[in-house]
Amino acid sequence: MEIFLGIMIPFLGTTLGASCVFFMKRSLGDLVQRALAGFAAGVMVAASIWSLLIPAIEQSEDMGKLSFLPAFIGFWVGVLFLLLLDHLIPHLHVGSNQAEGPKSRLNRTTMMVLAVTLHNIPEGMAVGVMYAGFLAGNTQITAASALALSLGIAIQNFPEGAIISMPLRAEGESKSKAFLGGVLSGAVEPIGAVLTLLAAQLVIPALPYLLSFAAGAMLYVVVEELIPEISQGRHSNLGTVFFAVGFSVMMVLDVALG
Repeated sequence: MEIFLGIMIPFLGTTLGASCVFFMKRSLGDLVQRALAGFAAGVMVAASIWSLLIPAIEQSEDMGKLSFLPAFIGFWVGVLFLLLLDHLIPHLHVGSNQAEGPKSRLNRTTMMVLAVTLHNIPEGMAVGVMYAGFLAGNTQITAASALALSLGIAIQNFPEGAIISMPLRAEGESKSKAFLGGVLSGAVEPIGAVLTLLAAQLVIPALPYLLSFAAGAMLYVVVEELIPEISQGRHSNLGTVFFAVGFSVMMVLDVALG
């Protein structure tokens, strides 16, 4: 039950954020979106380092000077995996008029949901692999550290849910459809978490690779999508400040609960 709740917490964050469409009349302003994107980037970078890469290296200590190797390999596979998805799946980032990926007849709404879904995949995998490590009895991963990661991702998922549902409403969708779009964008997280959990249970030695894979995938999202979003135009320092806030929140959660 504890693991089920841990896996569902990030999805709950997205759902609560998406519900903003029912009680907010206006879409989020550019400055608010920039601040929220900065916060999300900070959480993801801190989670990648403290919750994923460091445990991956620590679990390979018996390899001596090559203890970095599983983390290095997993990290690069994660980056290349997201790069591949970016090229295979048509998607449209919020606030952009230029679709990415292959040419498609999908409408703007669907492609906007797909864009957020894409970067929710590594977050779900990160939660799943953390709980897999806990179930495997790994000394570097406790129930508290897995919960810290879930809470951190849930906190940054709240604004993400709003960032997808509010623009969908502005695009002309009904409130219920805009809410559903926000919820669906986060549904991939518990699915990814369960699949990763099952994979790690079957191949326990692969745990360091899976941890760093999730880290590489998350950092790809940060650099490819979130950092450009917070650094464009005026007031780019606002996004930078909120990046630091998100990083600090995740760091505190991981150390205090882990």
